[in-house]
Formats: sequence, structure tokens, C-alpha cells
Amino acid sequence: MNRRDIGVDIVDIRRIRKSYERYGERFLKRVLTDREICHCKRKKDMVPSVAARFAAKEAVSKALGTGIARGFTWKSVEVVNDENGRPSLHMLDRSLVISDDHIRVSLSHSGDYAVAFVLLDL
Repeated sequence: MNRRDIGVDIVDIRRIRKSYERYGERFLKRVLTDREICHCKRKKDMVPSVAARFAAKEAVSKALGTGIARGFTWKSVEVVNDENGRPSLHMLDRSLVISDDHIRVSLSHSGDYAVAFVLLDL
């Protein structure tokens, strides 16, 4: 029997901007992988992309039912983009036993908010 779980998260971009302004690279390195940081830094304003990735990680943790704790960390998953910009999730923590082809993500940001929706198809 297949099981599907969903997670959604919305982030106030202004809050992420304040964290970045206060903590700089230390904040980025805490919540993003090096690859994600490189992707975001290519943007004219990287903070909305950082916020969308932050939301994606929160949404994954909600779909898993763990939150950012109990074995799931900011570095357990990585948001990657294909050549057309389409986001996907790459599970870095293999102890979670979820293959990349069983997890889908949709990201968006506009104005003051970034949102992520995640579907786990197990």
C-alpha cells in the first residue's frame, strides 16, 4: 500500500533577511548546504531564494512528522535546480530511507513571503 504525506511551510522573507543581516555567512551555513548557498548567491537578491529553501526544509520535516529535530536537520535535504530552474529535493541523510524520486517540491516567493509544498510518495 502506498502512503502519501504532505508538508507545507510559509516564511516571512523579512525575518530571513534580518537573520542574514545579523549573522551573515554563519546563518547561511547553518541552514543551507554549500551548493544551495552558491545557487542563492547567483541571484540579484538572494534572500527570497534562501527563504524558499528554508521553507522547503521545514515542509519536508512536516511531511516526515519530525519537525527540525529527532533525526532531521537543516542539512538532511538539499534543494537543487535543474537546467530550467525546476527545484527538486536531494536527500543527503540516507538514514531517512527516502529516495529522491519519491519526494516532490514546489517553491514560490512573492513580496514578503516564500512558500514550499512537499509531497512524499512512499
